[in-house]
Amino acid sequence: MLSTSADLACQRCINPVCGSTFAVDQTLTACPDCGSLLDIAYEWDRLPVPDSLSFFESRWSNRRNPLDYSGVWRFRDLLPFAPESQIVTIGEGQTILQPSTTVGNYVGLNAGSLFLQYEGLNPSGSFKDNGMTAASTHARMVGAKIAACASTGNTSASLAIYASTTGLFRVVVFVGSGKIAYGKLSQALDYNALTLQVLGDFDDALARVQEVAGDRGIYLCNSVNPFRLEGQKSIMFRVLESLNWEVPDWIVVPGGNLGNSSAFGKAFTELRDLGLIDRIPRLAVINAEGANTLYQLYEERGVRWNGGSPDDAIIDQFFADMDAEQRRANTLASAIEINRPVNLKKCLRALEACDGIVRQVSDQEILDAKAQVGAGGFGCEPASAASVAGARLLRREGVIAPSDRVVCILTGHQLKDPDATVAYHSGDKALFDKKLAANGVKNAPFGNQPVVVENDLQKIIEALEAN
Repeated sequence: MLSTSADLACQRCINPVCGSTFAVDQTLTACPDCGSLLDIAYEWDRLPVPDSLSFFESRWSNRRNPLDYSGVWRFRDLLPFAPESQIVTIGEGQTILQPSTTVGNYVGLNAGSLFLQYEGLNPSGSFKDNGMTAASTHARMVGAKIAACASTGNTSASLAIYASTTGLFRVVVFVGSGKIAYGKLSQALDYNALTLQVLGDFDDALARVQEVAGDRGIYLCNSVNPFRLEGQKSIMFRVLESLNWEVPDWIVVPGGNLGNSSAFGKAFTELRDLGLIDRIPRLAVINAEGANTLYQLYEERGVRWNGGSPDDAIIDQFFADMDAEQRRANTLASAIEINRPVNLKKCLRALEACDGIVRQVSDQEILDAKAQVGAGGFGCEPASAASVAGARLLRREGVIAPSDRVVCILTGHQLKDPDATVAYHSGDKALFDKKLAANGVKNAPFGNQPVVVENDLQKIIEALEAN
């Protein structure tokens, strides 16, 4: 029997025409009645929710308690689906919201207006740990023995570290052959996950892992799992905490499988409905040009959440054309190299709730923004820099004002994909062409190439003086 808190939570179909509900101790990734995605919903009027967000500051003084140390579970009153005795944590969420003058100048914002939420400080080096702690908790609640995911790299690393650290379950990860950065693949291998390289891309790997999970009763940890997104809400809680509980004007986030944007929309909607914030920030979701499904559907074809009735005919035709033309996602920002985002409809809902917009940026713009993020002190993987490139684009368009307070989400650590960084900065044309040119990257205006110098004191001094 679950705790009282868990008894006041359920899994609910996001399709308002259906709206079926299911117990939290069931293992589901879609509504059995209509096939739609599921939310975790709560009977908030019967739950002990704090009167003010500042309540959560007191938890840090009790940080010897692992739940209060966690940057996810110290907000457990806002994702109360699990008994405390079942919660799985490895110290995730010790992240930072850092103002950046360097990046702010690059974007075109006033001093003190640009903030970087650096999720690369999580144990596995990416934002995925926020969700995986919640998914692992639910896996423990239902007694799962094997967990699996498809991944462009970060999800597999996160799931593998939770499994290896806790010993709760065995892990199988599906990755597209040749479609994963070595920095990420090395984590899954090192953390002892069974790694299957599917001869295809991420979309193929996700389709296969869903089939295998359904056939073999394996617990699925991709963001189609609604508990994953509950944990990812906490990124926004920490942003608000760092801003002294003041709501920013903009949240800018890379768009891949659209789990973060979906979770952020849910977080702000719930906080507003609970009376804990008085307004919702605007949301900008940034696609890479080579993986721009959301941009195409939202900005080019006008698909909207429409109160829960998006135009499925347009969406279905888009994917049918994609299959017929054999279009594949292709971007150096491998973490968002996804053609079929599973959380598309949840993201449409978030965009409606947050008066959101969608943009696409080139790989050139992404790597240039990445170099500026690094120059400002935070190395990030290419996908992370899509948020900064997107903010810069929106500033040039006049959508973001120079005085707006803007938070860009940096989703993963620089060392997740060092090849792109080295190729951009090295000054080695052969390496640049091999790694970057095929994706439309023509130059490195912010390159910081190493200086080759003879093994001689005087020559070294001369090099220092010349540079």
